[in-house]
Amino acid sequence: MGDEFDYQRVMDILGSREQFTQGDVACAYGALLGGCTFFAGYPITPATEIAESLARLMPRIGGVCAQMEDEIASISAVIGAAWTGRRAMTATSGPGFSLMQENIGYACMTETPCVIIDVQRSGPSTGQPTEPAQGDMMQARWGTHGDHALIALAPASVQECVDLTRLAFDLAEQYRTPVLVMTDGEVGHMREKIALPTAEQVTLRERRRPTMPSDQFVPFRAVQGRVPEMADFGTGYHTYVTGLTHDERGLPATDDAAVHTQLVARLCGKIEDAVAELTRVEIDNDEGATVGLVSYGISSRSAAGAVKLLRLQGVPVSHLRLVTVLPFPEQAVREFAAPLERIVVPELNLGQICHTVREAVEGTAVVEKVARIGGEIIQPAAIVRAVQEGGQPVRSG
Repeated sequence: MGDEFDYQRVMDILGSREQFTQGDVACAYGALLGGCTFFAGYPITPATEIAESLARLMPRIGGVCAQMEDEIASISAVIGAAWTGRRAMTATSGPGFSLMQENIGYACMTETPCVIIDVQRSGPSTGQPTEPAQGDMMQARWGTHGDHALIALAPASVQECVDLTRLAFDLAEQYRTPVLVMTDGEVGHMREKIALPTAEQVTLRERRRPTMPSDQFVPFRAVQGRVPEMADFGTGYHTYVTGLTHDERGLPATDDAAVHTQLVARLCGKIEDAVAELTRVEIDNDEGATVGLVSYGISSRSAAGAVKLLRLQGVPVSHLRLVTVLPFPEQAVREFAAPLERIVVPELNLGQICHTVREAVEGTAVVEKVARIGGEIIQPAAIVRAVQEGGQPVRSG
């Protein structure tokens, strides 16, 4: 890391361990507690408070907070900072997330650890700038071109904005990959009580440093597992970093099918092979239930409310909340669905993750969706009706 992390110095700036604060501000807290020392971003609703908070706090720990001319420049600066040894982050919303997609692909190809927070709002285009949505979930998976894999987490509370942002930095460093924190305008702008972690709870995972002398170092060779060691710029190692198909030395090899296949298979495999380790879900099973809910983010709160209402009515229902959305925890979802006949997926979009759920449980349970757009969250009563009367069927294609 470019700077030594000092927990007490960070806490002296953040103040009391227990606070009543906003989700976006909590993301900023989580970044600082995750060792972030570089932020580059462009103001955009409803993510602006992250940049505002870091502009106020980051210089006080010796970090850098830069307002760039646009989101393309923001993610570019973050990638550059990461290669100098910084733990680096940006934050944006829908239109800005779209602009970042090419360089998110570049970060995947160059195995650059970085964190991108997407405080989702309703779209497409400018859409409803101040209203929450979950419409970027498929963009998170497939927004950049080519075969690639990355990690995405979905906080459902202000506390999780702290915890998952902090975790995102460790995962980025461990797997040398972009990590997305897919929050939304509702979680980002709500205020709740949070508890910041103790010093004992904060142990930063460092990126793997070179174990060979500079004249023997092969920068993109995975010595143990699938994740290569990373030599920061300015440390005496010669590293060629390119978005082109490259060999283990980092040199372009665009016309070599075997090199491209080996490279991309490793880039995807280092994430996909770690699904079990990366899977974070919360499961609330109800004995005898034939219907289950699968939710994530802000919609999970409505789903939890619906579970309480249904159980008060004597209707058994189970609930699985996705905390890790990418890589998608197929095995956990499949095991959850095994005793069920139906699964209902509430989302603030017209149906995105529901298709991934359907693919995971095909042949086991029928998947239905409760889809809502327009900037208002799903009410628990709407999910109750879907369980009792049937939701919208999710079909292939």
